[in-house]
Order: sequence, then C-alpha cells, then structure tokens
Amino acid sequence: MRKLVLIATGIALVGSLSACGKNGYDRARPDEFAVARAAPLVIPPDFALVPPRPGAPRPQDTSPSAQALDALYGGSQARSASENATLDAAGRTLAEPGARSTAGSPTTNVVDKGSTTRDIIAAPEGDGQTARASTTPK
Repeated sequence: MRKLVLIATGIALVGSLSACGKNGYDRARPDEFAVARAAPLVIPPDFALVPPRPGAPRPQDTSPSAQALDALYGGSQARSASENATLDAAGRTLAEPGARSTAGSPTTNVVDKGSTTRDIIAAPEGDGQTARASTTPK
C-alpha cells in the first residue's frame, strides 16, 4: 500500500510539472527591453565651446579641492561692510600674526591645572581598578 501511494504521488507530480512546459501553459510576458522606446541620438545644435585664450590657465590644472571650495563658497570675494565692522570690533588690528604657531612654543604661558587633571588624562582606558582616579595623594 505504501508503494502504491508513492507511485501515485510521483505520477501526479510528473503530470503537474508537464503543464509548465512550452506546449502546455504559455504566458505572454512583455519584453522588458521593448517597454520603453529608446530616444534617438541627436547632436546638440550648439556646444557653446570657446576656443582657448593664449596664456590662460588650463581648466584641468586646478586641483579638485580648489574646484570644490570655489563651488561651495564662490571663490574669494571682498568682505562686506558689516563683516569688516565686526572684525574691527573684535580687535582684528590688535591680533598677533601667527598666533597658532606660537601656541605650542616653550615661551607660551600656560596655566597649571594641578596633578588631578594630568592624572585623569593619563589614566588608562577601561573600568578596572587601575583606570579610576584616586583622590588620595601618592
């Protein structure tokens, strides 16, 4: 009886699969390449190309980062009157030139924050006993 059920199941499976063949059930599907018509190639009537000027810099000689800065910020422009007034009020004329280069100089005055700040910065990472700052003097 068991063999008979297996044979009947096999015949039913083969019969159902034969319906998927070309001669059996044939679906008419649209061709995905025929759905949209391709536009014909057309040469534009005016390229608006200008012949190069003698002595002018070549466009490919500028760096991509400079081109990006020009695109973002519009290149170098004159400061407005309000911007000049703000800079003058902030003390533009009193500022030392090269203040960033003198910040790490040995002659620069620094404020001593004490050993606690130094210990916190030098503490190892983690949550172990060695990573905790102690308040008792060493």
